Amino acid sequence: MDQIYLDNAATTCVRQQVIKKMASVLGSFYGNPSSTHSFGRSSKSIIEQCRKNIASYFNVKPSEIIFTSGGTEADNLILRSAVNDLGVKHIITSKIEHHAVGHTIEYLKQNFDIEISYVKISKDGTIDYEHLKQILSNTSQLTLVSLMHINNEIGTILDIDYVSNLCKEYNALFHSDTVQSIGHYPLDLSKTKIDFIAASAHKFHGPKGVGFAFIRSGLGIKSIITGGSQERGYRSGTESLHDIVGLNESLKISYNKMNEEKAYIGGIKSYFIEKLKYTIPKIKFNGCSDHPTNSTYKLVNVCFPVDAEKSSLFLFQLDLKGIACSKGSACQSGSDSGSHVLKEILSKDDLDKPSIRFSFSSFNTNDEIDFVVNTLKDLVFESD
Repeated sequence: MDQIYLDNAATTCVRQQVIKKMASVLGSFYGNPSSTHSFGRSSKSIIEQCRKNIASYFNVKPSEIIFTSGGTEADNLILRSAVNDLGVKHIITSKIEHHAVGHTIEYLKQNFDIEISYVKISKDGTIDYEHLKQILSNTSQLTLVSLMHINNEIGTILDIDYVSNLCKEYNALFHSDTVQSIGHYPLDLSKTKIDFIAASAHKFHGPKGVGFAFIRSGLGIKSIITGGSQERGYRSGTESLHDIVGLNESLKISYNKMNEEKAYIGGIKSYFIEKLKYTIPKIKFNGCSDHPTNSTYKLVNVCFPVDAEKSSLFLFQLDLKGIACSKGSACQSGSDSGSHVLKEILSKDDLDKPSIRFSFSSFNTNDEIDFVVNTLKDLVFESD
């Protein structure tokens, strides 16, 4: 095999239908959506239709969907504005959030004297819900809870309905980074009372550089980017029409294929786990990433029985074999600090061993899995 791509949690390939749709719009509709002439109105009409379509998947108002450059911008818009505009004084989060959330919260703590509480994490990567409830019950300040729906490194799934109900019980706002779940799991925001979510098109076979924030109406959030009044004043800057069309098209296809692809990708993951356990019995699965329901069907995080001396070259050797996977989040690429997620759940001995995240899509096959497992077997046992 030439190349095998198992890093779909970092980004996914763009579907051909999406590329064709984007190219068609890019070549025919070039008016600025803010212009009042017919060229601008045509572009604006397409954007608003996309907004309406996307809102329908979540049972929300079109005005509650704000287009951004991706999940990182959406998270920043929500978190910074919650402090600046809503007067949030206390943020409850975890130490295994994506850096778009974790680093932003650290910035807010340092510059706005915000109180930060970290909810306890179990060794399988799940949130301690009783501890979350305890923190909420002991705070009198306006509080925002920020917990991701699906962890991007170990795949742990948050009980998002329970947390949303808990937040309402204690009058706290709730933000969830749903970048790893949108396009893969249904989310009815008319029933699940989350106040804010973030999404990125490139996680569900759409283009990079576009996403959206859901901001429940009536909350008074303001833009963090000064300029024009685009996106109803939430986000200044000329909208990227073809990217928004790509976002809309990729989300539409993902929803149409959701059950089918969940079954197929889940089968790929199960096959990979079974083959690994049989071929390399001493491996460990980080968090609960091998669990069929507590972890997403899209990824698995594996700790290999290789000593520290050999572990530094493990990922490099896989790359040489044409296998694309990762140590963790793509935003940590090139960093020697290691995974902040694994540091919270692994022992010192296991942290010295190579842990690899393999993430799947409907474009992967069992034949690819066979090749990857055989390659891993050779690498592990060659290093004994």
